[in-house]
This record gives sequence, C-alpha cells and structure tokens, in this order.
Amino acid sequence: MQERPQKILEQAAVEQATHRAGRYRWTICALLFAATAINYVDRQMIGVLKPVLQADLGWSEGEYADIVFWFQFAYALGFLAMGRFIDAAGARIGYAVAFTFWTLAHAAHGLVGSVIQFIVVRFALGVGEAGNFPAGLKVVADWFPQRERAFAIGLFNAGANVGAIATPLIVPAITLAYGWRAAFIATGLASLVWVAAWLAIYRRPDEHRRVSPEELAYIRSDPVQQTKRLPWRRLFTVRQTWAYAVPKFCIDPIWWMFLFWLPDFLGKRYGLDLKSFGPPLVIIYLMSDAGSVAGGWISSRLIARGWSVNAARKLALLGCALAVLPVMTVQSVDNLWVAVLLIGLATAGHQAFSANILTLPSDLFPRAAVGSVVGIGGTAGAIGGMLIAKFVGTVLQLTGSYALIFMVAGCAYLVALMALHLISPRLTPTGELAS
Repeated sequence: MQERPQKILEQAAVEQATHRAGRYRWTICALLFAATAINYVDRQMIGVLKPVLQADLGWSEGEYADIVFWFQFAYALGFLAMGRFIDAAGARIGYAVAFTFWTLAHAAHGLVGSVIQFIVVRFALGVGEAGNFPAGLKVVADWFPQRERAFAIGLFNAGANVGAIATPLIVPAITLAYGWRAAFIATGLASLVWVAAWLAIYRRPDEHRRVSPEELAYIRSDPVQQTKRLPWRRLFTVRQTWAYAVPKFCIDPIWWMFLFWLPDFLGKRYGLDLKSFGPPLVIIYLMSDAGSVAGGWISSRLIARGWSVNAARKLALLGCALAVLPVMTVQSVDNLWVAVLLIGLATAGHQAFSANILTLPSDLFPRAAVGSVVGIGGTAGAIGGMLIAKFVGTVLQLTGSYALIFMVAGCAYLVALMALHLISPRLTPTGELAS
C-alpha cells in the first residue's frame, strides 16, 4: 500500500531536480542533431541525384544497387570498427575523426565518374559514417539520465530527417546551376565547420565548466550499474546484444530503401523529376521528424510517470509498428498526395520506432560498452541494408514495381518487435544478470 505513494514522492523529487538542474546537456544534443543532419545529406545525395547520375553515367538498376550494396558493406564493417574505436578513443576525438573521414569521402564523389570509382568513394563514406551513431549514443549515455535518453535520442535522430529535407531542396539547386560534381564538393567542404565546433565545445559532463553541480547530479541520478567490463567478444554471447541487433537487422533496411529509392519511386510512379520531387520529400521527412521526437517523448514520458522501462519502450514500439502497416498499399494509390501521406506515416513510424530501439544499449549495458554494442547492432542493420539493396534491385529489374518492396516494409516492424520481446521479455540489464 505504501509503494504507490513512495513512487509519487520519488517522481516529485525527480521533477523538482529537473527544474533546478541546468540545461547545457541540450546544447550537446544540438551538436549531435547537426552532425546527424549532415550525415544524412551526405548519404542521401546519391538517391536524390540517381536520375541525373544514371542519365550522365549510364548506370543500370543493377549497377546502382551494387553501389548501394558496397556502401552498406562498408557501413557494416565500419560499425564494428568505429564502435570499438569510439569506446577506446572517447566520443570527443572519435566523433571528430569519423566525421572528418566521411566528409572528405563525400567530397571525393565530385572527382570520380565510373561505377568502380563510385563504389570506392561510397565504401569510404560508409566506413566513416558508421561512426555517427556509436558516438552519438555514447554521448547521450554520458549526458542524459535514463528518463530523458529516448527523448534526447529522438531529438538528435530527428537530424536525419532535417538532412533528408534539406537534400532535395539544396542539392537540385546546386546541381542545376553548377552540376552534380559541384554539389558533392560544396556540401562536403562546408560541413567541416562542424568539426571545429565539436572540438571547441565538447567535453564530458564532469569535465565541462558550463555544467553546474546540480545538472551533473541530475545527469548522474540513475547511472547504469557498473559491473565488470564485458570483453568485446563476450558481448556476442549475451542476449541483450541481440535484443538490440536483431531489431536493427529488421528495420534499418527499410529506412535505407526509403533513402536510396524513394526519389526513384516518385519519379516512376508519379512522373516527378529533379525539379518537382522536392515538396513531396519535404513533407515525408517533416512527418519523419515529428515521429522521431514523438516516439522518444512518449516512452520517456511514460517512464517519468512510473512505468517500467520494459513496458514504456514496448508500448511505444507497438504503436510505431502499427503506423507503418498502411504503407503496404502505396503502390496501388493513384493520388500522389495520398501516397505521400502513407509514406510519411511509415517513415514517422520508423523514426519513432528507431528512437526507442536506439535507447536499448544505454538501457541494458554499462556506459563503457555502449559504443561497442551500438557498433554490433549497426553492423546487423547494415547487413540487412546490403540484402535490401540486392532485393530491391532484383525486384525492380524483374517486375518494374515497388509493390512487393512495400509489402516487406510494412511487416518489418512487427517482426522486429516480436523478435525483441522473444529475446528479452523484461529488458533486463546486464548488471542485473551479473548480480
């Protein structure tokens, strides 16, 4: 009988501490948001420019799929390496190195021309871009208490949608004025400003002069239980790693499909081109942005109200999975704007689902292991992306239709949630298992 009043008192104390604490952690979140936006401009440009590149360089659907495949292959390898590297080097240096590497690889796209050369620069881009989420999630684990992590991740992950919105607005204008090569070089070199800002601003919260003692106490109010550090190989043997990696394998390929093939779908199904598919893509990714923030906010709010992490995360995930289902019908929709709304609902569902999945490493593992676990899950997602690249390329060459592709997309999130629940029915942290 006393348990409920005690929870109410604890919640009131937490809310009071939140008001007293500073808010510098949200400045750090803004830096993560900006990096993720740039990351997605760099990776999505090839999808936006696909019709131009195919016309100029004579690529077939299979050759384009091969370029995407090797990017995903590099992303898979890069996630394993980058996750480990960022755990070892720390987020400040690790993030700066990864960002610089992928930015230079992106700019190099403007200097190449053949399919093989594009595969080489896309491979380098994939290795570098793999550092974004291991670093970002490690930073969130360091700077935010558990009750705020899903919301913070939703906010910085929303940068992906801002990047996806900016790309069809900025890149076609540069391309029409100066050519596609200039578009790659200009966007790449301009992005290096972020590295200087990151190195100047970022420190760990306990080393940062702008963090008040009250904010630091709030950030450290519910740290992940520190246990004996798990060796990297040992991470593959615990269920918590697969509770993160298997859902990533299921859902990441769907997002890659939207990024790399959505402009092509709009062009083939509704006759849009480089000048006209900007507004539909902007609407789709604005909806994605709303989904990213809302998905993280919902589970964070439920946890703040006293729900268990397990119940809050999984209820939010179920709602997101149901939101994606209607996209299965989009191939048969004749009205462009109805199709845009269905796709936007699906991408919003993906981003909301992803915001909650991305919290799992910091929910389940000590901070020292977060980057490595994120790397393993990112590799699983990238392997799924390799498979979807070949799948989409083959389906389009054989049928010319996206119907089967959208059927797979609609089902993937319920499959991911089912796998998560089977692997980890209670989302038990590794520290609890060791006790």
